[in-house]
Formats: sequence, C-alpha cells, structure tokens
Amino acid sequence: MTSSLCDRIGVPHHRILRDRRDFLVNAGAGFGALALRSMLAQQSAAAGTLAGGGVHHAATAKSVIFLFMEGGPSQLDTFDRKPLLNELAGQPLPSSFKEPITAMGEKNTALLACKRKWDRYGESGLEISDWFPNVAQHADKLAVIRSCYGEGINHAGGCNLMNTSSILGGRPSLGAWTTYGLGTGDADLPAFVVMQDRTTPVVNGVRNWGNGFLPATFQGTPVGSDDPTQPIRNLSTPKQISDIRQREKLDLIAEINRRHASRLPEVSELDARIRSYELAYRMQASAPEAVDLSQETAQTHQLYGMDDDTTRPYGRICLLARRLVERGVRFIQLYSGAGSKWDAHKGIEGNHSKYCREVDRPIAGLLTDLQQRGMLDETLVLWGGEFGRTPMSEQGDGRDHNPTGFTMWMAGGGVQGGQTIGETDELGLYAVRDRAHVHDIHASILHLMGLDNMRLSYNYQGRLERPTVNEGAFIQQLATMG
Repeated sequence: MTSSLCDRIGVPHHRILRDRRDFLVNAGAGFGALALRSMLAQQSAAAGTLAGGGVHHAATAKSVIFLFMEGGPSQLDTFDRKPLLNELAGQPLPSSFKEPITAMGEKNTALLACKRKWDRYGESGLEISDWFPNVAQHADKLAVIRSCYGEGINHAGGCNLMNTSSILGGRPSLGAWTTYGLGTGDADLPAFVVMQDRTTPVVNGVRNWGNGFLPATFQGTPVGSDDPTQPIRNLSTPKQISDIRQREKLDLIAEINRRHASRLPEVSELDARIRSYELAYRMQASAPEAVDLSQETAQTHQLYGMDDDTTRPYGRICLLARRLVERGVRFIQLYSGAGSKWDAHKGIEGNHSKYCREVDRPIAGLLTDLQQRGMLDETLVLWGGEFGRTPMSEQGDGRDHNPTGFTMWMAGGGVQGGQTIGETDELGLYAVRDRAHVHDIHASILHLMGLDNMRLSYNYQGRLERPTVNEGAFIQQLATMG
C-alpha cells in the first residue's frame, strides 16, 4: 500500500511484531503463515496421538514388556547351543573365521566350552540350557531369534542401539515412539514405564527411555524406589496439605506455566511439565491401587518368586508390570542386573548362575500369569540384552561382548511360539542365516503393535525422522500361522 492510502483507511504504516508467531504470520506478505500452520499441525498431531492414538494396520499386541538383561547375556550358554564349541574348546578361533573386533581387544584367546546341560522342551523341542529351567516350561510360547546383530560394541553404544535404534545418543527411545504413535491406554497412568531390580544406575540412564526430539511428554516414567511401600517416588501428598490446597497450588502452577509456554510454543518441555503435574495429581488416586501388591494372593506372590530373597526383586517388578499392563500401560521395560551386572568378562559361570537364577522364576511366573488371565495374546514379552557374548574366552573363564550374533526371544502378542528364527555360525560368533538387525527387532515390535516403522514419522527440523532410522522390516516368521 502507498503511504497516502494507508492514511485514508486508517492502517498504520508499520506494525510492531510481538513474538515469533506474529513474525511468521506477517512475514513475506503473510507467506510465513504457511510455516506456522505446519508447525501447529505437527504440535496438534503430537497431542492427538497421546490423547487418542491410532494404528496403521490391525495390531496383535496392545502392550509390550521388555525384559532387559543389562550387560549382555551369553546366547551360547542359554538359548543357542553349539556342540562344536565344546569339541574345539581350548583351541584358537579357526582361521576360516573372520577375526572379530572385541571390546577389550584380546586376540588369539582359546575357545571357551559351555558347561551347561541342555534339553529339549515342549512339543516344539526347543533346546534350552539348565540356566532357565522354569522359562523352558514355556518353550512352545517362545520365538527364539538366534540371528540378532548390531553395531554396539560397548555398553553405552549397545544400550543406545537396543533402546533407540542408534548407537549415538539423542534419539527417541522405542517406548517413546510407541506412545507417540498409540497414546496411552489409561489417562491416569503413564503410557511408558521403566523399572529396575536394583538401585545401581542403568548404563546411559534416562537416555535409554528418553523422548529425544519427540515432545517431552513421551519420555518414560521411572517407577520403583528403595522403599517397596512407595514404588513411585514423591507421589504421596504431605499430610499437612489438604486436597483443596493442593488443587489450588496445581492450578496456580499450571496457569504460570501456560503463560510462560505461550511465549515459547516451540519448547515442548513446558507442555510436558504441565501434563506431568496433572498426571501426577491423577496418579495419586489411581497409582497407589495399581502398584499395591498386597491385593495379590499368596499363590500369585509365590508364582513370581516373591517368597525367595534371590528372586524377589525381579519378581516384584514383573508382578508390577502385569498389574500396569492390566490397566492399560503401553510399554514397560524391566532391567535385570542394573549397572551391567550381566557383563561376564571373567567368571561367567558364577556371574550367569546368579543372574539367571534371579530372573528365571519371575519371568516364567509372568508368562504363566499373563496366560492364565487371558492377557498373553495381546501382551508382547521380549527378552534380551544389548548384545551377546563371544565363543572365545576372556581372562580364562569369561566371555567378551558380541554384537555380531546373539539371541533374543519373544512371546505372546500374536507371535508364533515354539520356533527358532535364524542361525549363527557353528561357534555362535556371527549371525549367518535370516539375520535380524536391531532395526528389524524394533520394526517387528512396532508392527505387532499396529505401527509401520516407515510410516510412523516426526518432522524434526524439516526432516522426517522414523523410529528405525529409515531401516528395518518386520520379521515375517514371527507372525502367528493360520
């Protein structure tokens, strides 16, 4: 407009832009509003998934329980028997094998025999070692994937990869992607929960269950504390604070946060803070009942190993997981051996005997309980660590990290049990048939939950990001036959 025309119709010659939103609306003759519209649509979509959710195809699983053996359990001594390993024990790795890169850098060490006893279980005849006698009773429920591999050679990278599909930190965790895509099944409980069997910090800490570049509201919620009577820290209202007083305080805090957030619409942590306060308030009514294990029968406690000091810690969080899944929690991760306790560089017999005993009965109890309650068909249970162990010895009686060929298993959630998928070589060092990268594992979990890993995306700084870094495919053998 000309200056004289502006004067005649009362339009100011210039306008003071108050904030970034004003700038986008008015910049370039209003063309910036297109960018603003895209940003707001993205923000709205993120909020909508949490509130409602949706699927790309029919789901067979509604929830995931990821049993994470932190430190790296040995596939060679648990679910992937290699007779040749014992025949060649004491000899170096045959020259026909490509020399692996090991975390600790040892070379030319002798092959270490497996001292376990093995048997076949169920109608399927799955071979499982005597370190998991109780889980073995569920052999016909298990799909044992023996050909897993990845690039995480150390614990930080391995845990990052297994949790976020990347060895580098900063990406959203699988649980965050799941809840972003599906939302929560219960508005009064977190959609994504993390628990551990001991107070030792988990490698990488919150990065394992973080939201990365997704809105902060999708990060995992740690549950559990030193006090079994208070599984969720700082949840109870102080006795001197009345319900009315607390509600007034929350309303005031929410109003202050909303005013602050209105000036910073791109900072999702502010919205997450508001949501977390409200969720915590609702949890004060619902969570105490959800985590109250005294409501369970003595028979159920015994089923999970709560009557034994050794199995009680993991049994407790397995039972809590069942109660939370029952109430609609989407994704639960249960850490065994928090602080890389499964990391058996030396003395693997003593190490794995201890930690297998801690989890075998609770895991079997969880599978039994879910099945008895008719929940296993729609609850996906996943077992594994960040990698496996080498067939070569370390320090004489231990095994080093092995990300090139290791085992995980799945049960429930529409998975066809009683089968093995893929193979490692004759010594269990490299995955060689039907290889399953960690991206494929993640893609398969999402698929069973009704999500397509290539269609589930988030526009981050102008680029569409996907949960499996644009790779990975559903492992077709997992699908229930018929």
